[in-house]
Amino acid sequence: MAAKEIGKLVFVTGNKNKLSEVRAILSGTIEVESHKVDLPELQGTTQDIAKQKCKQAAEILNGPCITEDTCLCFDAMNGLPGPYIKWFLEELGHDGLNKMLVGFNDYSAYALCTFAYCRGPGYEPVIFEGRTQGKIVPARGPGDFGWDPIFQPDGFAETYAEMSKEVKNTISHRYRALEKLKEYLQTSA
Repeated sequence: MAAKEIGKLVFVTGNKNKLSEVRAILSGTIEVESHKVDLPELQGTTQDIAKQKCKQAAEILNGPCITEDTCLCFDAMNGLPGPYIKWFLEELGHDGLNKMLVGFNDYSAYALCTFAYCRGPGYEPVIFEGRTQGKIVPARGPGDFGWDPIFQPDGFAETYAEMSKEVKNTISHRYRALEKLKEYLQTSA
């Protein structure tokens, strides 16, 4: 399906910050509207979670949609907390996430974003992943968007939270995944 045939792309999210970033990154190429759909919290690999979530959302919406899952993966913990970062952050906060790495000499981490696109009920979702390497640091910057204050991407002196949206939206895990999605939508029949 070419991007021009899509019209609006439905992004299944209730997170206004994610919606804002997706719209900014896809601006000028794909129009995005959002729908909040109550989906069960699934467990498994990031790709399994993304596929199941998108398939369920496409059935509920009876049409094409995209879903997104974001992970923060600590290298010292073999990728944990990964897809469960939301719950770790809610229970421990930024400081608690830092404390999880006490005793390790490795503060490296990566941000992983997995988008799934489904053409509608009965179709198999297609997966697009983006990854940004970085490290876990004490919280810096506004605390209004998840774990952004504790993730400092490689090659930068600022955390995601300290960066301008314009810079973050050209290097982030979400940007990298959306670039792959955009290319797929523009070149697939």
